Amino acid sequence: MFEFVRTHTRLLQFLLLILILPSFVVFGIQGYSSFSDGANLTVAKVAGQAITQAEWDASHQEQVQRVRQQMPNVDIKLLDSPAARAETLDSLVRQRVLLTAADKLHLVVSNERMQRLFVSDPQFAMLRNADNTINKDLLAAQGMSLPGFEARLRQDLAVQQVQGGITGTVLAAKAPVAQAINAFLQRRELHYTRFDAKDYAAKVSPTDADIAAFYKSHEADFRASEQATIDYVVLDLAVLKKGIAVPEDDLKKYYAENASRYTAAEERRARHILIKADKAAAPDLRQKAKARAEALLGDVRKNPAGFADLAKKNSDDPGSAAQGGDLDYFGRGAMVKPFEDAAFAMKPGEISNVVESDFGYHVIQLEAVRGGDKKPFETVRAAIEDEVRQQLATKRWAEAAEQFTNTVYEQSDSLQPVIDKLKLEKRTATVQRNPLPGTSGALASAKLLEAVFGNETVKNKRNTDAVETGPNQLAAARVAQYQPARTLPLVEVRDAVRQRLVVSQAETLARKEGEARLAQLKADSSSGTLTGPAVVSRAQPAGFSREALEAVLAANADKLPAVVGVALPNQGYLVARIDRVLASELKPEEGQALQIQYAQAWARAEAEAYYQALGSRYKIEKKGAAAAASKAASAARP
Repeated sequence: MFEFVRTHTRLLQFLLLILILPSFVVFGIQGYSSFSDGANLTVAKVAGQAITQAEWDASHQEQVQRVRQQMPNVDIKLLDSPAARAETLDSLVRQRVLLTAADKLHLVVSNERMQRLFVSDPQFAMLRNADNTINKDLLAAQGMSLPGFEARLRQDLAVQQVQGGITGTVLAAKAPVAQAINAFLQRRELHYTRFDAKDYAAKVSPTDADIAAFYKSHEADFRASEQATIDYVVLDLAVLKKGIAVPEDDLKKYYAENASRYTAAEERRARHILIKADKAAAPDLRQKAKARAEALLGDVRKNPAGFADLAKKNSDDPGSAAQGGDLDYFGRGAMVKPFEDAAFAMKPGEISNVVESDFGYHVIQLEAVRGGDKKPFETVRAAIEDEVRQQLATKRWAEAAEQFTNTVYEQSDSLQPVIDKLKLEKRTATVQRNPLPGTSGALASAKLLEAVFGNETVKNKRNTDAVETGPNQLAAARVAQYQPARTLPLVEVRDAVRQRLVVSQAETLARKEGEARLAQLKADSSSGTLTGPAVVSRAQPAGFSREALEAVLAANADKLPAVVGVALPNQGYLVARIDRVLASELKPEEGQALQIQYAQAWARAEAEAYYQALGSRYKIEKKGAAAAASKAASAARP
């Protein structure tokens, strides 16, 4: 319906804007006030310039909000995990490196280029006014000013220039690309036999001496990590809400003051006949259109029941004419103002006078009215109470946070004073220096865990300082029991050691028999019985493990049959005889798509190599918990 699109252009623009703005580089964001010094803590440096904890927190919060906008049902625990936070820091560091490179290379985005981009780039169409200026209202809705937006965009374009100098010069000639693709998709027909370690486990029986020797040579594998059992407390808005009681009279007052929020929006159903006349049309043309509308008004007043037929034959609104002018139900704000004013002043069954709008002239028939009823207080009481408590908790947050921070510091020999003062719950947990996978809430905070394992906390048995572990969330802890990293005694891990040794010895037996079979086949490729044939490729591994598949496909196949053997970690040994090399079954259109993917992958590899070189040049430093988080996240990546 054209009126809806016209009047909701701003809304549609805003929805699109949400998807576009977050893609720009985000720098200079100031974190919200912290009640500890942690906000100004340097977590990383690029070329000597600090990235603070506040910047990291703000950037991560923005990333979380962006993902939640795009995927409302995503598990928030996944977004606030240590790995996710490490990814945010890595992204922040990468952007800072590229911006530093742009600055060192004196890459400047001219005003002319900015203007051309605003005017011509389709992704900014929703930001443009009719005169090609930027819509400041849309920027304001995102909390941005025009200068701020332009600065961010300049940064983004400068970064693109840095990367484009590499990715834009990648050449992927057809011949080497085709050769690489064919090698990657090549298929090989083979016969094989497996020597599974599990089949040899019954043949080994380690002695006590064997177990002790294996333990001694692998002591590092049987260490318990440093850990602490802690008591901790958390202050957040949810905790404050629990302690707030709202008098019934206050709830009723809020209900009365916000009556419009608890009243179902009134909607009206109408039909209309539109005689189109552009606002800029010549006066005689508009007068002619109005006269025609006046004539149709006379017809429908003579025969109101025939309104739908007249609309089908005469209305210029393509969205509703076929339905007899039916616009279905609509609320305030859905139609242009003259139309809305007329429709909401009518009673069901009435026919309006001719209504003039930017689209032309309308004749309106109101069919029905619904909504406008106020929900009973009892049905919305729970929601009102929750909202009021949330508001009061937010107002009390600053004071409570200050009390929390001061109390855990000034009375650092116990958490009980802050528990009593703010009615907090004492919680207990066993933690390590780095958050465990799947940990959520305050215990997922690397800052808190760093404080827990600090000297003051471990050796002097004092409270940690108040640590900001999330938006409007503070935590403090004290160590109840500390256990340093240690090698577990053999008596505690004997069964695990024996199991490891059995697997190792079984693998050795499997490998020995496999190597003997490999020698036989090299001497006479037709000797013995093999399983097969099987055709394998990287696209269709036919059940082969990655190690086995790579060995088979990397084997020299200049002279066939070719025999290859490969030790498979924790599995045993594989012997394979390659009988034939088969060309890939690739359709022309698939080949073209793969060539594009190959060029893109090469460009990404070149860009990554360039970034690594820039990182070395400008010296990336990650500090403390940030370094540990990045290291743990890197180790977890496949």
